Amino acid sequence: MPLISPNLWVVATPLGNPGDLSPRAREVLEAADLVLAEDTRRAGTLFKMTGVTVKKLASFHDHNEEAKAPSLVEAMQQGQVLALVSDAGMPLFSDPGYRLVRLARQEGLAVSVVPGPSAPLTALAASGIAPQPFTFMGFPPRKKSDQEKFFGEFRAVQTTLVFFERKNRLAETLTVAHAVLGPRELCVARELTKTHEEFILTRLEEHASVPDDLLGEITVVIGPPESVDKPDENAVLALVREESAAGGKPRDIARRVKDRVQGWSVGEIYQLMQR
Repeated sequence: MPLISPNLWVVATPLGNPGDLSPRAREVLEAADLVLAEDTRRAGTLFKMTGVTVKKLASFHDHNEEAKAPSLVEAMQQGQVLALVSDAGMPLFSDPGYRLVRLARQEGLAVSVVPGPSAPLTALAASGIAPQPFTFMGFPPRKKSDQEKFFGEFRAVQTTLVFFERKNRLAETLTVAHAVLGPRELCVARELTKTHEEFILTRLEEHASVPDDLLGEITVVIGPPESVDKPDENAVLALVREESAAGGKPRDIARRVKDRVQGWSVGEIYQLMQR
């Protein structure tokens, strides 16, 4: 079947197993005038392993995307066909490419995707945790205070959460996630599709059982909020009295109490305090 002719192809590449490169991805990459790669060395290694011959390969990453995008759009306007790949999996998911795709769309250029491997979907499919609805969160921030805010924004979201994390920060991130999100199902997936692929199935409150010496790329899947018995008013008022002894404005006290109970919102606790 003949290829359509968009100006920009977004091409998924294997997460680790070279056999996952599709015939269509191979055809598109070899036909493109220019292949943009997050890391040209890694892309070159993949192409060598899979026997893909590209016409031209150039770097395209977070640090040069904004500067390069206008000239790449101009090249497409002049008739060149570009293909975009990331280090592994589907581009744009915590990888560069969004600005280029957006600018190409704004200029009326055609963009098409060669779908394929995706770490969030692969981990989710094998986790045994409810796959839908789910929210992909990218990489959490590094600072603890920023992480608390980051996870706090998803605390009441009734979806499974999926995010990436680096091995040296995993333990600290899971500690914060548990403190903010409470008890939930947890799956830590690493080395997806590779020889040492592993899925660690546990609970977020038992995150300390996850080894701290994991190697490879890590994808984390956290289940949705679990139904719990809502504490009665007397139990909440007891916590209000405890927190009031520490001082602070009523709203601040209500927020601190909210962090200690499930099923109550800050507004509900504040109204209870007023009554």
